[in-house]
This record gives sequence, structure tokens and C-alpha cells, in this order.
Amino acid sequence: MLSKVQFKEWFDRYKYAELAATSAALLGSQFSRDFEGLTTAYLITFMEYFAFYGVIIAMAYIQLAKKNGHLENQTSFNNLFRIVKNLVLEFGYPALLDILLARPFCMYWLPIITGNAVAGIMAGKLCADFLFYFLSIVNYEWMKRKNHL
Repeated sequence: MLSKVQFKEWFDRYKYAELAATSAALLGSQFSRDFEGLTTAYLITFMEYFAFYGVIIAMAYIQLAKKNGHLENQTSFNNLFRIVKNLVLEFGYPALLDILLARPFCMYWLPIITGNAVAGIMAGKLCADFLFYFLSIVNYEWMKRKNHL
């Protein structure tokens, strides 16, 4: 079953990327002053994705560079390809489901339901994040068991 060690591993893996994505969502909530609700929802979604995956890719590359530095190897194209492959395996279908359906839906409707743009966007973010992280963590654990990492 689930343990504290697993939760700590997941938290450590995603915390900086999530912090960047949350900051982007809060900044993006200001678009609600100038744009329609659906446009704002998609703008925030893309801002979150840019921030989240920028941090995830940077962290994966830094981890690989440190590992290669200890082994006195240079980072090769195959190493970079493996990073991309692992990220697609971990985040592929959760990201597609999230970006095309769940996140825009939550970011559009929850501000309407709550009557407050910022509170609704944060509530929408939490709802969409729950689904996204559930599916991503399932993939991550599967990859660990199959030794893809």
C-alpha cells in the first residue's frame, strides 16, 4: 500500500515544478480582467504547462549531468532522448487529458461557480491537479517497476 516514503518521493519529485505552475496560474488569473472566461482558462493552462515542464525538464537534465559528471562522461544525444522518452511515458496521456479537457473545464467553471476569479482558478487548479497527479504517479510507479527510470 502507500507509505510515507512514497509520498515523500512524489513530493520531492514534483514540488518545484508544481510551485512554478501554481505561480504561473496565479499570474495568469489576472488575464480574467481582459479576456473571456474560456480564453483565460486556456491561457492559464498553457502558462502552467510551460512552467511545470520547464522545471521538470531542467531537473531531469541537471540530474543526468550530475550523474555523468560523477562518471566523467559527457551527456549524449541518447541520454537526452531517454529523458524525453521517460517524460512522455510518465506524463503522456495524463497531460493530454489534462490540457484538452480537465484543466480548461475546471478553470472555466469553478470561477463561475465560486463567483471569484482567483479563488475559482485555485479551486479549479486543485481539481485538475488531483486527476493529473493521480495518473502521472500511477505511470511513474509503473516505470519504476519496469526499470524505465
